[in-house]
Amino acid sequence: MAAQKTFLTDIKTLRQRARKNLETGAVGTNYIGNVKKTIEILQSVLATEIVCTLRYQMHAIAAHGISSDAVKDEFATHAKEEWGHAMEVAERINQLGGTPNFSPDGLLTRSASEFGKQELNLVEMIKENLIAERIAIDHYRELIRYFGDNDPGTRKMIEDILRVEEEHADDMHDLLVAHEGQPMLKD
Repeated sequence: MAAQKTFLTDIKTLRQRARKNLETGAVGTNYIGNVKKTIEILQSVLATEIVCTLRYQMHAIAAHGISSDAVKDEFATHAKEEWGHAMEVAERINQLGGTPNFSPDGLLTRSASEFGKQELNLVEMIKENLIAERIAIDHYRELIRYFGDNDPGTRKMIEDILRVEEEHADDMHDLLVAHEGQPMLKD
């Protein structure tokens, strides 16, 4: 017979803790992570998502050619999803007591991703976005390991964003295969 798990904290203690330090908002008394470091990391994630939004928007407008309509639509869809990620991250920064940094000053230095170029052909735009997605995926996987059990709320948010970024990378890969006419990944 498996050992039965018990609650580590009784209800009376939970209630007492909740009444203490009300100024810490959502952080509470049993947050294990480093709030200041978490906010700093999330400012970088926010910048990355903003840069990705702007790059996808730019490419959605700048893409041209006979077979660009579907790609433009995909870029526009990804831009909206990246902006949604930025809003989630900004809200988390706010929950942790920080102020989300939307300033364009230094945006590219805070971002893990690059903005890119407008003067590209369609295939080059797809490649640039695939590279950016791979950067975000690698970065977010590292962050998930970093947050672990110390900040499950932030970890879960990054995990959810990661799944969408992986879908974006898959979409960009499929577009690349379609426009270059050869499979890029080995089975």
